[in-house]
Parts: sequence; C-alpha cells; structure tokens
Amino acid sequence: MLSSLLSSSLRLAAARVPLLLTSRPLSLATSATPKRPDSVPVLRPANAAANHLLLQVRNFGAPKRYKGKGMYIRKKPKRPKGVPRCVREFPPPPPVINAVPKEVRRAEVDKKDQEFAEQLKQRIAAQVDVLRFDMSTLPMSDRVRKLFELTNGSQREVVKAQKERGIKLFQKREGDTGSSAVQIVALTTRIQQLQTHMSTYRKDYSSKRGLDALYVRRRKLLDYLERTDFDSYRNVAKTLGLARR
Repeated sequence: MLSSLLSSSLRLAAARVPLLLTSRPLSLATSATPKRPDSVPVLRPANAAANHLLLQVRNFGAPKRYKGKGMYIRKKPKRPKGVPRCVREFPPPPPVINAVPKEVRRAEVDKKDQEFAEQLKQRIAAQVDVLRFDMSTLPMSDRVRKLFELTNGSQREVVKAQKERGIKLFQKREGDTGSSAVQIVALTTRIQQLQTHMSTYRKDYSSKRGLDALYVRRRKLLDYLERTDFDSYRNVAKTLGLARR
C-alpha cells in the first residue's frame, strides 16, 4: 500500500517538471513594432503589470543634433547685415480742415496768460490787510492796528486769512465759495497746512491718511475743471504750481 502511494506521487512530480521548464518566464518579453517616421522602435511588454517600466521616446521632428531636454523650439533665422527691417508703412493722416497753426495757437495762449496775470495783479492790489477778529473794516490808530495784526495771531488765524485771500483771487462773483477753482484753492491751503504738520510729526499716520484723501479729492476737481473749462484749469494749475504726475 505504501509503495503504491510513493510511486503515484513520484509520477505526479515527474509530470510537473517539464511544465515548469517549458513555461514562460515572468520577465519582460519584447517585440519590436514596425518603425514609423516620427518615432523610434517602441518596446512593448508582454506583461501589463510592467508598463510603468517602459520609457517611450519620441522625436517630434527635432534635428538630430538637438540633445536638450524639453520641447524643441525652432529659432527664427537671423536678419543678415545690411538688410533693412520690414517696417510697416502707414498712410499719412488726412489734412485737418480749418486747422490753426502752432504759432498762432501759442500766441493766443500767451495773450490769455498775460490777461489773467493782469487781473491777478489788480485783485491782489485791491485786497485789504486782514486783521484778527475781523477788525479790518474798523477805523483805528496804528498802535491799535499792530495789536490785531496776524503776526500776533495763532496758526489757525493765519491759515484762515491765507485761505480767504486765495479764494478772493479766483471768485467768479462776490461770495463765491463753491466753484471748482475756489474749492481747489481751499483744498490746496489745507494740504499745505498738513504737509507742514507731517514734516514735524512723520509718524502721524491718521493725518497722512487724511492728506492722501485730500490729494485724491483735489485731483478729481482738477479733472472735472479740465473737462469743463480748460482755460480756468490752466490758470489755477499755473498759479498754484500744480503738475500732473
């Protein structure tokens, strides 16, 4: 009985040996694909689990001398020396009908500037010295007048007097306080006052924030005045020394 069992097991083992010898190994079995003009032969694994080991190389039409990494970018040929650049020529602009020459326009602008300068001189000469507590219109002796001069006043009184004198130079009528030019003068006076304050107290960030807001407000008024009345805009900007940045 024992001998029969041993003989049957040996027969089964002998039958399995040729199967193991002739079975296909688990290594990569390569098969060359037909060559294509835009690629090199690609090795395809017989086992699907080894696809990540495959590195497929393609050429994409790059020259053989190109050995860099990444996409090949074909460079443009250099322009030979002596050959002019291809500059696109635009047709000349059409002539402007009833156009004013530059010399005539410049003469008109100079004439307007002279007229405005004469008006400013007349308004400055007509102004009365401002005294403290609105005492300018009252008759008084020279000794009493010295007591009410602005040299003895506070900074607030001096700034207020400067603001009133600047407003009177650009008023369109008596008591005008709302026109664009007058508002720009008032804002410029306030800006100059805050600039003096910021030169002493440089870390006063609250005042700096208010100063930036005044800059924006004045810029908007200047833009509006430029659109509506350009001559008045030029006079205000030139008198106050303002420049667009």
